Amino acid sequence: MNSVAKTMKVALLGALLTAAGVASAAVSQQEAARLGKDLTPFGAEKAANADGSIPAWTGGNTTVPKGFVNGGKRPDPYADEKPLLVITAANMAQYQDQLSEGLKAMLKKYPDTFKVPVYKTHRTAAAPQWVYDNTKNNATSAVLDDSEVKQAFGGIPFPIPQSGEEVMWNHLLAWRPASHHVDVRGIQTTAAGQHVPTVFASGDFQMPYYFKESNYEEFMDDYDGVFWNIRLLNYGPPIRAGEAITGHENIKNGKGETWVYFTGQRRVRKLPNSCCDTPTPASAGISMFDQTGVFNGRTDRFDWKIVGKKEMYIPYNNNRVFQRPSEEILMDHHVNPEDMRYEKHRVWVVEATVKQGMRHLAPKRRYYVDEDTWFAVLADHWDANGDLWQMGFSNPITMPDIPATLPPMSFGFYDLISGAWYIDGVLNDSDEQYKVMDRYDDFTFTPEAMAGEGIR
Repeated sequence: MNSVAKTMKVALLGALLTAAGVASAAVSQQEAARLGKDLTPFGAEKAANADGSIPAWTGGNTTVPKGFVNGGKRPDPYADEKPLLVITAANMAQYQDQLSEGLKAMLKKYPDTFKVPVYKTHRTAAAPQWVYDNTKNNATSAVLDDSEVKQAFGGIPFPIPQSGEEVMWNHLLAWRPASHHVDVRGIQTTAAGQHVPTVFASGDFQMPYYFKESNYEEFMDDYDGVFWNIRLLNYGPPIRAGEAITGHENIKNGKGETWVYFTGQRRVRKLPNSCCDTPTPASAGISMFDQTGVFNGRTDRFDWKIVGKKEMYIPYNNNRVFQRPSEEILMDHHVNPEDMRYEKHRVWVVEATVKQGMRHLAPKRRYYVDEDTWFAVLADHWDANGDLWQMGFSNPITMPDIPATLPPMSFGFYDLISGAWYIDGVLNDSDEQYKVMDRYDDFTFTPEAMAGEGIR
């Protein structure tokens, strides 16, 4: 299909969606031309902020450390930097406009131990040129049709978003390598401060949405809507060794599928509901499916609203959190502040309210989405009583070898009511961390493959 035909096809789709009462999210060619000019190729504000505390974006971090080996520990490029300031319960009022509700609650709950060390801001987000090119194409073609993304692939779907739901789809479809391996390790910590391993697993991941060799027509001809494949094979803790899970996330809400291998039965079972506030077996039921990576799963359960865009302190370039042994970074009630790095960045603040007729354990949520990467890095969850219940978090690190700045499966939440907490992606003690892989065979992510690898 030539470019003229593709333009006509996109225009026709937009007209049909408009006639059907669906607002097309595609922006004009004139608006899209801002990408790479006053906006970064991903749609963030390119310029520095007024006081220079957020610098201009100049291309991100693409300098690979000398001696780095794919899959190895990524060093902290800013290890010699010292905090510009440290926010505590005593001085938090001075910075409250730049703090999420969850961070403020943690400072109040643990005034003697929880701190927010703020470092110099580095805008390290980067991606290959082909991802930037696809993002610009998506800007003038991508639309949301009944919460389903159409006419997009291989880049940020809505770099100039018009709604909160578009922002969250940008998060779900944010840039990362199409195929990668991660040594998954999850730890629950009880309210009494006891660390309990929930999962040690070999994790394989594939994102067909980012297959480089595709073009739009080829991609759409064979595309079944699956944008995210996952396979976890558990090797610990001992009580869970041999379990496995395989899942497919689908752009079409409600079409995702998940299978679990149970060692005692030596059988693969398909989960009836692998979404939303259902506990995920990958975390031994500690976290919900849609808490994975701060937010994951269906967008049609909530009404989404952009609250605004703000300058806030968020975890960022947090390579330092993976440098020391896990026993040194995990405190009784939170990650050791000495191992955390926060920076000031612009974020989209998006509020989610459960739709009428729907239910969810956290009927109100607020997400803080980094403008440079489109990853949600913090979240606030309110329970059915209207009480602030949980603070979700992730720890993005700079990965110039990819290049990207993204959470390497490092995410979790603090329960602000019970005092318990959970963190996934504790890669500190792992010999192999986030490894970019060649494309996996499609059979890898099938229940049949998982059944064939069952070990007991």
